[in-house]
Amino acid sequence: MVLSVLQELLRRDRELFNMVNSQWSNSFFDTVLPYVRNAIVWAPLYLFFIVFAIINFRRSGLLWVLGALLTVATSDLVSSWGIKELIFRLRPCRDEALAGHIRLLVQYCPKSSSFVSSHAVNHFAISMFIFLTLKDVTGKWLRLIFFWAFAICYAQVYVGVHYPVDVICGSMVGLFIGYCWGKMFNHSYSLQLPEQET
Repeated sequence: MVLSVLQELLRRDRELFNMVNSQWSNSFFDTVLPYVRNAIVWAPLYLFFIVFAIINFRRSGLLWVLGALLTVATSDLVSSWGIKELIFRLRPCRDEALAGHIRLLVQYCPKSSSFVSSHAVNHFAISMFIFLTLKDVTGKWLRLIFFWAFAICYAQVYVGVHYPVDVICGSMVGLFIGYCWGKMFNHSYSLQLPEQET
């Protein structure tokens, strides 16, 4: 029963991968999405939040940066050194059964396990941490950071290096890690502008 459910899940996962990677493709996504997943594109956003926190909250901002770094370190350890070591799944770009059917839009296909996507874990973890700790200061627009994390994860599937289940499970793990660190930070510290500190 469990095996048949798992086989059906993997079959549907491959079908969805084919839709994202091939059927839903277009020249604009072919040009943009390979770059979206690269640090040169997403790193400036996180650097902005670091500078924002330090300038606006000073000492508390430095503690916020530490919390953000701990969030990312935890998410990377859990995904790269935890889950990937326990569960090996061949990446779609290395699966011979997909040869001739997959569109690989990046020059390098990692040999590491496809499950889970470390991009998904890391980006959703830091997004949740940022949202929980800064939403009272920045307002509702901060919810858009989850769309940013989603775009990066979608790009991982689109370019051919991950299956949808890899990024879906990775995003759930990341949200949990980010939620835990965000709640711990909010419980221990309060981000207030310097003139509001008591």
